[in-house]
Amino acid sequence: MISLRYHLISVAVVFLALAVGIALGSTSVGEVITAGLAGHTRALDQQVNDLRADRDALSAKLAGTDRFAASVGPLAVRGQLDGRSVVLVTTEDAEPAERDELARLLASAGASVTGEVVLTNAFTDPARSEQLRALVFRLLPAAARLPVAADSGSLAGGLLASLLLVNRDGQEPRATPEETTRVLTGLVHDGFVRPSQGLRPAQLAVLLTGSAYGRNAAADRAGVLARVAGVLDRSGAGAVLAGRTGSAEATGPVGVVRADASAAAGLSTVDHVDTAVGRVATVLALREQAGGGSGQYGLAGTAQAPAPDPVVVGAG
Repeated sequence: MISLRYHLISVAVVFLALAVGIALGSTSVGEVITAGLAGHTRALDQQVNDLRADRDALSAKLAGTDRFAASVGPLAVRGQLDGRSVVLVTTEDAEPAERDELARLLASAGASVTGEVVLTNAFTDPARSEQLRALVFRLLPAAARLPVAADSGSLAGGLLASLLLVNRDGQEPRATPEETTRVLTGLVHDGFVRPSQGLRPAQLAVLLTGSAYGRNAAADRAGVLARVAGVLDRSGAGAVLAGRTGSAEATGPVGVVRADASAAAGLSTVDHVDTAVGRVATVLALREQAGGGSGQYGLAGTAQAPAPDPVVVGAG
């Protein structure tokens, strides 16, 4: 006769066997999974190492290309802007080293740089746009004409154009020295600009921007700069809006211009002025502007080419 004790022992043995089987099975499966993960990890590590090697090789090539462009840049632009004058308009975050390199290239091209006006962060601050608009109407020289647009960028651009650019069809300044002093004094007093000493009007303009594309209200600030550049372009013999890598994004000033077909039709842009190739492109784009042409240059997908063709430009 089978006793209760026998039944209990049998049940216990069954459960013990089941537990041992599960444990052994889990260990086996776990080892398989662990081995598979280890192999996958090694493959991913190799891919990462390969990508790093490719990145380093590409960076080395780009650095070599930029060094070459820096060395031949003065030769590439020689004589392209003979007899032309250029004024620099820069943002507060523009890199001084890039501005200085660009100024040296302009000199190599035969251009005279007539001075620089720095647009402070207050100039593009949406919270101070009404103050800037009111100041424009108060300081506007008697003979100056403002754009029809009512936004602060267009109006301030019109005011700056009256000081910084000679007449489109001549060499005469648009404002008297007294008017220029009065306007600049007012803009400086309210913290909107910082002009260089001995600033004189020029035929062409470069608006050089920095890297503040990720800040709050970046698109609003970029829009102000894009409209200023557009007014400068229409007021003189031509203008180029030059930004660093990233400026062609939606929140960058170059990106704002390129997204507007009417703005991009006349104003030239460069989206890699932080490279030697970009600075050469800026000078050649100015020469193209002086000949009545325009283009979008750089490394972004919205650019036509890295730079204008110096042969075609030189023939203009």
